This record gives sequence, structure tokens and C-alpha cells, in this order.
Amino acid sequence: MEKKTLDVQGMSCGHCKMSVEGALKKLDGVSAAEVNLEAGKVDVTFDESKVNVDAMKEAIEEQGYDVA
Repeated sequence: MEKKTLDVQGMSCGHCKMSVEGALKKLDGVSAAEVNLEAGKVDVTFDESKVNVDAMKEAIEEQGYDVA
């Protein structure tokens, strides 16, 4: 399992946290997603043979947030 931290702009509340975590957890290969609203970061644990960072960024951007 690989662990990666993504910088996400635009998250400000519990709903933001739930949408980003939910979108990531729906991806095959993502086992955990933890949003830190104060830091504007998401820690993702995933299987690099099933999902890549681009797919995770796309899932977050589809929710309306920007990934740095």
C-alpha cells in the first residue's frame, strides 16, 4: 500500500470533507482517505497497482475542488 498527501483547495466544512473522502473511497484501490480541513490536505492510502494519483485528483476535481 502506498500513502500520499494531496493539497486540496476550497474545502471549508464537514460537507466538503465528506464529499472528498467519499469520492476517493469509491475508487477501486483506495483503502483510506482522511481530510484535514485546517491544513487543506487529504491523506490517501491506496494500492498503486489499481489506482493512480491522476485518478484521485480527477475524483476530487469532479467534486468541485482544486488539487495543487
